[in-house]
Amino acid sequence: MKFAPQVKVPATYMRGGTSKGVFFRLQDLPEVAQVPGEARDNLLLRVIGSPDPYGKQTDGMGGATSSTSKTVILSACDKPDHDVSYLFGQVSIDKPFVDWSGNCGNLTAAVGAFAINSGFVDSSRVPENGICSVRIWQANIGQTIIARVPITSGEVQETGDFELDGVTFPAAEVAIEFMDPADGEGAMLPTGNLVDDLDVPNFGVFKATMISAGIPTIFLNADDIGYTGTELQDAINGDSKALAMFETIRAYGAVKMGLISAVEEAATRQHTPKIAFVAKPQGYIASSGKRVDASDIDLLVRALSMGKLHHAMMGTAAVAIGTAASIPGTLVNIAAGGGERNSVCFGHPSGTLRVGAHAEEVDGQWTATKAIMSRSARILMEGWVRIPGDSF
Repeated sequence: MKFAPQVKVPATYMRGGTSKGVFFRLQDLPEVAQVPGEARDNLLLRVIGSPDPYGKQTDGMGGATSSTSKTVILSACDKPDHDVSYLFGQVSIDKPFVDWSGNCGNLTAAVGAFAINSGFVDSSRVPENGICSVRIWQANIGQTIIARVPITSGEVQETGDFELDGVTFPAAEVAIEFMDPADGEGAMLPTGNLVDDLDVPNFGVFKATMISAGIPTIFLNADDIGYTGTELQDAINGDSKALAMFETIRAYGAVKMGLISAVEEAATRQHTPKIAFVAKPQGYIASSGKRVDASDIDLLVRALSMGKLHHAMMGTAAVAIGTAASIPGTLVNIAAGGGERNSVCFGHPSGTLRVGAHAEEVDGQWTATKAIMSRSARILMEGWVRIPGDSF
């Protein structure tokens, strides 16, 4: 029997924020995978090592978590005043599909550096020393993001002393600005309400703030679902009943937000919406052993991604948190103490994170103009990734 040989595809393995992903230039992909479709999805699935019924992604580049089962494709951008187009694919671990419905805010921190290193940014705009502002078109959601990448001696600076909870080692700080983060499909508050009663059969009626900023997100009160907001991953990810509850709430919330027409569709749209729960500040021990005091934070937030409690916080969900916190009357704002605010520091399983956002009410509708946070990024490995030639 004849077997197809492996093919090699130029790729870079990068950490961005608290995530890792395999980065490609569009022109480096096999021709059949340079356009959206089954061939591209199958290629990325094989690169990452999915679907894997063992849940380990041993035969691929994935790390068996939603934070490390990610792919990025960059290409030249035809949008005026933009340097690069950024397409994000969230690869399912145990199912054969790639979710293209949203962005990864964490990997956005690595997009700027990859764009510079890959020649997408005109060399005349890269200073010898200073900051290079990379204007990114986020193709999944049709939004502009600006990554402010530090440059030293004409090259991207990756080392530094910026510490990010959820990442073991310090690195160079990359400031990320999400421009008009709610300027996607539909209204920022898709139901028109700051708080809704979300009726979920077999589980009850929950107070929920549903917002589309950064990424569509459903916020619940922790105590309404039997939690304190100080939980770490083991408290939830090993509880099949809890995970089933969260997924059911997410599905019914997605319908109410207008993202899907029937709850059954949620199974094929795992990346969005996110679901999170909030609580007023209290002290806890983070997963690293670090003590987080109530005085260090404005509120507690825990969020799920791809069906599991995230080990830290998704960058796009942080945008949703910051935006919702800036709108008086949302569950997030109330948990943070209420009132007007343009930044918030929240506690997550790995520690704390500060995010700034500006939202305003215009003609009776809330909209956000900007959200800002800091991340870091670095290249872990570069060269080629190899996959069997008959896998796509």
